Amino acid sequence: MAKGLSLFERRRQRVRTTLRAKGNHRPRLSVHRSGQHIYAQVIDDDQRRTVVAASTLEKAVRDKTGATVSAAAETGKRLAERASAAGITKVVFDRGGFLFHGRVKALADAAREGGLEF
Repeated sequence: MAKGLSLFERRRQRVRTTLRAKGNHRPRLSVHRSGQHIYAQVIDDDQRRTVVAASTLEKAVRDKTGATVSAAAETGKRLAERASAAGITKVVFDRGGFLFHGRVKALADAAREGGLEF
């Protein structure tokens, strides 16, 4: 790993490297968490395109704050519904550089309950 990177950037590189090393060709469920919102998307790395996406910026969720565990869980449910409609059942979870705790964990648990396997 390169010198001079922040802890977050090193963690993100380590997660992505591990995902690539496993060599499975499943779509990747990528999560981004900001101070106010959470975003998730299922990405097909072979074709380099986003298959489905969900976030707390959507109109149905926007009236609530996006920085809560419940909003993250709602986003995970919506993503799982859209992924199953697109025919995706198995994904690889890419937490980016974020710790698997709080909102990221709530999104992942809700996506699992919605039918995604990872």
